Amino acid sequence: MKKKYIKLIIFVIVIAIIIMLRFSKISSYFTFENLTRNKMLLQQYLDKNYLLFVIIYIISYFIITGTSIPGATIMTLAGGFLFGTVLAAVYVNIGATLGATSAFLLSRYFMGNWIQNKYKERLKNFNKEVELNGYRYLLAMRFIPAFPFWMVNLFAGITKIHLKTFIWTTLLGIIPGSLVYSYAGSRINYIESTKDIFSKEILFAFLLLGLFSVMPIIIKKIRKLKSV
Repeated sequence: MKKKYIKLIIFVIVIAIIIMLRFSKISSYFTFENLTRNKMLLQQYLDKNYLLFVIIYIISYFIITGTSIPGATIMTLAGGFLFGTVLAAVYVNIGATLGATSAFLLSRYFMGNWIQNKYKERLKNFNKEVELNGYRYLLAMRFIPAFPFWMVNLFAGITKIHLKTFIWTTLLGIIPGSLVYSYAGSRINYIESTKDIFSKEILFAFLLLGLFSVMPIIIKKIRKLKSV
């Protein structure tokens, strides 16, 4: 019982911190206008202490993705401007994966284990599917921008997907998006808003990546239906 209360207290504290951060004025700073206005100031800070700035950048990205604060897009654009496309994508992937993993673990600790125990029988087929093809579904959801980053983290946490699988699918799955945004950031002087980043061709390419990830599952399901 004591352990249950401790868990409840931790849960309340975590939720309170997330709510406080989401409804604070912090997210209002992560706008395209602020980035373009302060890009030279950021460049000056970077020139003064590169390593410290990189550490702060990764930690900031970790906090944003871990608490689901709006601002990851602007952070990636800023990274592209400051570090260049490739390095920015590397730093983004580190921060985003760490943040996603923390959200995943919190979801599993506070909700996943309870849901799995309570609905063990009902989730038997679902868990079997996750065991066989979970990594494919995760990759598809990471590739396709329609699936919110934070929602995938929380959803994965209530499944029985392995932590290692979650980490490597996140690392791999967010590479295309981080490269696109980082490249856009490196050319920030030529874009007027975040709407200018994604073309129909890029979105279609992401959709194809997502479909390619789950194509073996679709083919298998079709063959199974035909054999019935």
